Amino acid sequence: MKTKYIIIGVVSVVFLLLAVFSFSANKIDYADFQVAKQNGKTVQIIGQVEDAKESIYNPSQNMLVFNLTDEKDNTEKVYFTGPKPNNFDIAPMVVIKGKYQDGKFVASEILTKCPSKYESKFDEKVGSKI
Repeated sequence: MKTKYIIIGVVSVVFLLLAVFSFSANKIDYADFQVAKQNGKTVQIIGQVEDAKESIYNPSQNMLVFNLTDEKDNTEKVYFTGPKPNNFDIAPMVVIKGKYQDGKFVASEILTKCPSKYESKFDEKVGSKI
């Protein structure tokens, strides 16, 4: 009977260790462009798109190129292969996931912050006439 409990305990510990290792291996840290250049790992960077109207989207190559300023006022050109997010042009902030490749920041994902989420609170304070 005791061997059964020992085997269950060992198997439980093994699964727990695998879960912890799997979580830490897939974790992506927030950083700025300087840190991303230094470590070469995939990171998340939060920032503001510099003049979204000047971003370049090439539909034939499915490539979006834009300038992003991170929280430490570092501005870099970002290259993203994929469809342009719907509210990219009006988003106040974006989070990009990616890393430096061949001296340029290549994003694998773009997450936009939706400005409409804050409009009702703004209208309440200002007094909307709509």
